[in-house]
Amino acid sequence: MSTALDVLAGFLVLAGSTFALTAAIGVVRFPDTLTRMHAASKPQVLGLLLVLFGAAIRLRGHADVGMLILTGLFTLITAPVVANRVGQLAYREQNVRDDLLTTDEMYEFAEPEGDNGQD
Repeated sequence: MSTALDVLAGFLVLAGSTFALTAAIGVVRFPDTLTRMHAASKPQVLGLLLVLFGAAIRLRGHADVGMLILTGLFTLITAPVVANRVGQLAYREQNVRDDLLTTDEMYEFAEPEGDNGQD
């Protein structure tokens, strides 16, 4: 049984590492901020969770498993918020490629040109 769990843990760590690698390649290869943000958040979080789950299986019964769970929860809570804020900032700074947007849902909420929000 221990060998099967070790193989499963190794597979999860390798799968998570592959997801993290594809996220890193996406950050380098994608053309604008929004697509890079997508690559940096979704597969990276899934990859990290797989690595943490594999480590938790390998460390079963150890006190460090609780810290791995907290790390996974913190990542799940903060990654979407950070991705949302980066996307809003990129849009506000007009650092997006309009030709890649299929639908511009933020257009009606955008500030007019030259208005920096100070009165």
